[in-house]
Amino acid sequence: MGKQLRIALAGNANVGKSVIFNQLTGLNQIVGNWPGKTVERAEGTLHFEGYTIRIIDLPGIYSLSTFSMEEIVSRDYIATEKPDGIVNVVDASMLERNLYFTLQLLELDPPTILDLNQVDFAAKKGIRIDAEKLSSALGVPVIQTVAITGMGINELLSTVIAVANGEKQLKPLRVTYGKEIEKRAETIEKLVSVKLPQICAVYPARWIAIKLLERDEDVTGKIRNYEDGKEVLVYAEKLAGELEKIHGEPSPVIIASERYSLATKIAKAVTTVEAPPKISLEQKIDALTTHKILGYPILVGILAVMFTLIFVGGNFVSAGFDYAFGILTSQTANALSQFLPEIAVDLINKGVLSGVLAGISVALPYIVPFYILLALLEDSGYLPRAAFLMDNFMHKIGLHGKAFIPLMLGYGCNVPACIGCRIMETQRERLLSAFVVVLIPCAARTVVILGLVGRFVGLHAALALYIFDLILVFALGRIAFKVLPGEPVGLIMEMPPYKRPTIKNILIKTWSRTRDFVFIAFPIIIAGSLAIVALDITGFTTYIVNGASPLISGWLGLPVLAGIPLIFGILRKELTLILLAELVPLQSLTAVQMIVFALVAMIYIPCLATIAALKREFGWKKALIITLIDVGLALFLGGIAYRILSL
Repeated sequence: MGKQLRIALAGNANVGKSVIFNQLTGLNQIVGNWPGKTVERAEGTLHFEGYTIRIIDLPGIYSLSTFSMEEIVSRDYIATEKPDGIVNVVDASMLERNLYFTLQLLELDPPTILDLNQVDFAAKKGIRIDAEKLSSALGVPVIQTVAITGMGINELLSTVIAVANGEKQLKPLRVTYGKEIEKRAETIEKLVSVKLPQICAVYPARWIAIKLLERDEDVTGKIRNYEDGKEVLVYAEKLAGELEKIHGEPSPVIIASERYSLATKIAKAVTTVEAPPKISLEQKIDALTTHKILGYPILVGILAVMFTLIFVGGNFVSAGFDYAFGILTSQTANALSQFLPEIAVDLINKGVLSGVLAGISVALPYIVPFYILLALLEDSGYLPRAAFLMDNFMHKIGLHGKAFIPLMLGYGCNVPACIGCRIMETQRERLLSAFVVVLIPCAARTVVILGLVGRFVGLHAALALYIFDLILVFALGRIAFKVLPGEPVGLIMEMPPYKRPTIKNILIKTWSRTRDFVFIAFPIIIAGSLAIVALDITGFTTYIVNGASPLISGWLGLPVLAGIPLIFGILRKELTLILLAELVPLQSLTAVQMIVFALVAMIYIPCLATIAALKREFGWKKALIITLIDVGLALFLGGIAYRILSL
C-alpha cells in the first residue's frame, strides 16, 4: 500500500473552499452525512507525488464555537480524528474577517497550512497581501491560490505533504490575550491538566481553559461527565465571573473582542492597499439587489424565472419520460408474460420497474435543474442576499431568511426543497423548515388542483385553495415554532462579493448531489412501490378501502372508490387524479366533493420520494411523524371543509 494522507479543508463559507475541493478531487467524490448529523460530508481522493490523499471538505463555518451543528462537526473532526493536515482556506480580499477563524484553529493546534485564496480578486480591489510576512506572523506556511484557475494548487499540495511528513516544521502562533484573561486561563489550564488528563489527550489543555472561560456548552457538557469535572467547572465559572466584573461584558464577548483585535492587527501589518477603492459593477449590483424597495421586485423576478425553469422544464421532461416509460412498461409486461405468471409480472413491472421509472420521471426532472440553479445562486453570491431580504417575514414563523429558498422551491418539487433545508444552521431550524415545506403544493399537486377544481369548479376556487394553503403554512409554522424545543437563531451569514460561476464547478456540484440522492432515495421508492403493488395483488387494498369507507364516504363525503386514488397517490400525486377519473366519472362529482378531494390531496404528504428525502434528512421517526401529521391534518380539514361547504 502506498503512502496515504488525510487532509481536511476548513474555513469560512464563500471563500472558494468547495472550488478547491473540486479542483483537487474532480469527480472522485463521495457526498454523505457526518455520523448522526444531517450535515453534508464531502470526501474525495487524489494521487500526488506518490501519495494517495484523502480530502475531507469540512462545512463552511465562521468560528469553532457551538453555534451550529457545522461548527460542532468541524471541531470534533479536527480534534478527535486528527487528520494529517488542515488546509485553512481564507479569502485574500477579506483577510481580517477570515483570520478570526484562523486564530481559533491555531488554538486547537492541528498541523495547519493557510491557503490564501482569491488573490486575483483581492488584486482587482487593490489589495495585496505579503504572504511571507503573514506566514511569519502566524507561524504556518501560507500559499497563494486562485482556485477557479488552479493557480497555486500544486504548490499547496507539495506543502501539505511536506508538513505531513515533517520536512517543513511549524511554529504556530500562540494566541495570547490580555493579562486578566491570561492569568485565569493559565490557572484553569493547570487545573484541567491535573484533574482531567483523559480529555487533555484529545483537546489541548489551554484550548479547554479558554473554552471554559467562554462558557462553551459542548465543552462544559463533556467535562461534566468526568469525576472531577464539577470541581473544574465551578472554578472556571468563578474566574469567568471575575473577568466579567473587571470588563463589564460577558466573558465570551471579552475573549472574542481580543481575538478580533489580534486579527485586525495581523491583517493590517501584512496588507497593502495599492489603489483607492472604486465602486465596481459588483458593488453596484449588490446595492441594487439588497435595496429595501428595489430588492424585492428583483427577488420576485429571479424566483419567477427559477420557478418557471424548474416547474415548466421539469413538467416537460417528466411528460417525455412518462410517454417513453409508458411504452417501455407495456412492452416489458408483454415480454415477461410469455414465461412468467401474472403475479410475478405485476411485481416486476408495476412494482420494481415502475418504482425506478417513477423516481426518474418524477424526481429527477425537478431535482437536476434545482441543483444546477442552486449552484448558480450559491456561486454567484445571490443566495445570501435573497435570505437577507426575506429575513423579517420568515421570523414570523420562527425561521430566518434562508428558509425562504426551500419554501419557494417546494412549489416545484418537495424533494429538493426538503434537501434544501440543509442551508439552515441547526437541526431545529431544518426540521421546522421541512415541516412547512411539505405543505407547499408541488407541481404534481398543482396538477390535481388545477385539473379538477380549476377545470370543473373554476379558477377562483383553485386560487382559494392556494390562499388557504399559505394561511395553513403560516399557522402551522407558528405552532411548530412554539412547540419545538430550542431557541430560534438569528440570521448570521456573510455577504460574499458577486462572482461569475464556473460551469465546471456547477456541474460537479450538481452531479455529486444528484448521485447522492439517487443512491439514498431510489431504494426506498422501489421498496414502497413494490409494497403497494403487493397489497393490491393480494387484495388487501380492497380491504383497506372498504375498511376506510366510513372515513372516505362518511367523514369526507367522497365516493367510496375515491379511497383507492388517495392510497396510490402516495406513489405520485398526479396518480390521484388519473385513477379518480378511471374509477369515477369526474363530471358526476359535486363541486364540494371536488374541492374536498383536491384539499386532501394538497395537504397529505406529497409522495414516496418526499418521504425518502425526509428520512434521509431527519431519520425514520421524524419522517413518519411529519407524514402522519400531514395525513391526519388532510383528513381532518377535508371533513371540516365538506361540512362547511355543504351548508
